[in-house]
This record gives sequence, structure tokens and C-alpha cells, in this order.
Amino acid sequence: MNCWEILGIEPTQDQDRIRQAYEGQMKFASEQEAKDLERAFREATGEMPPAGNTQSSEHKPAEVQTESSAPSPDYGNQENAEGALSANDAQIVREVVIQVKALLNDDSRLQDAGIWKAILCEPPADQLPLRREIARQLEPQVRPMAENGSFPQPVARFLGDWFDWFSVSEAAQEPDPKRFPEAGASDESQPEEAEDQPPQIVNFWPAVIGWVIGLAILATIFGGMGNG
Repeated sequence: MNCWEILGIEPTQDQDRIRQAYEGQMKFASEQEAKDLERAFREATGEMPPAGNTQSSEHKPAEVQTESSAPSPDYGNQENAEGALSANDAQIVREVVIQVKALLNDDSRLQDAGIWKAILCEPPADQLPLRREIARQLEPQVRPMAENGSFPQPVARFLGDWFDWFSVSEAAQEPDPKRFPEAGASDESQPEEAEDQPPQIVNFWPAVIGWVIGLAILATIFGGMGNG
């Protein structure tokens, strides 16, 4: 993959755009992905990753300048293919889809519904036209996984509600124990713990004491009557 594919943007000389793409990807990057992003940023700008200041485009490597001087993509065709979105909205959709596909390759982060929400709900990706287009592009891969239990229930329910995938919201099946062994561990352990507990002992002493006192009172009454 070249630096633009790693950053999830088209070749550009816009330093702000490159920095925004880099920072957006770094929010959810694993250790190896972070290294790849840093390398991609250096290749795209010729500078170290940003520390808060906009980088200068004067130090861009010659090979990157040659690549970025290629004709701009035909956004008109992309708009038609992506529901007549604007060029900026279409780019946002592509970046979100790239982040989700990267998330699908990380089983540990895949289980965190908070990460899914951070990617999909961040403005302006939360706008309805963009959300629908993201759902359309992700549906062939993500929806079957959500329906067959490949995701934990909180993730499946969120995806079903967010994308209006009603079959996912209603099903929200148990996660696959081979992929998420810890997800069902607590439920399975409860019956075993209940079986190990000793049977509850009923405290019958108050009843016995009550009977003894009652008998003593009756004996006293009948004894008094006999004497009379």
C-alpha cells in the first residue's frame, strides 16, 4: 500500500488535509498501524508527524510531487456511484469505510461498541445521506457478520439500530464463543456456582421453642384445673 492508501485519502498537496487524515486514523490505530501511518505521513509531506503546527509543502519529496501532480480523480462519476454525494462527502464516506475495514481485522478492538460509535457517529459521518451510503458499502460484509453472531451483542445492536438493519436489531445473537470466549463466560459459570453451593438450612429452632412454651402453658392450665 502506498502512503495515500494508508492515510485513506486521494493524492494531494493540501497539508491540512493530510494532517487531518493522519490524526483521524491515529485515533483508532494499533501499534503497527501507528508506525505505518507515521511512515505514510513522512512520505506524503517530507516531515515528521505533526506536533500542532501546519507543515510546509516546500519540503515535499520529488517522487510525491510527481505522484500528486497526476490528474485529479473524476469526482463526477464517484458522486453518481455514491448516491450523488458531493466530492467532500464522498471522501468522508471512503475514509469511514477504510477505518471500519481496518477495525474488522482487529478482534480485540472489534468487540468495543465505543470504538464503533466513535468511527460511525463522528460528524459529519452521522448525517443521514452519508450514513446511508456507508451502510450500503458496508452491508455486504458487515451485516452478515452482525446477524450470525460474529460481533458481541452491544456491537450488533448498535449496528442494527444505526443502519436500520432491523433483522440485526431483532436477532442480536450470542457471539461466537470461539472468537469471543469471554463474552459468555459469566453466564455459563453461574449454574456451576449455584450447583456448588450447599443446600440452604432452614432455621427451625424458633418453631420448636414456640411449641415447647405452648405445651408448658397448656400443662399449667390443665394442672390448675385438676387441682381445683
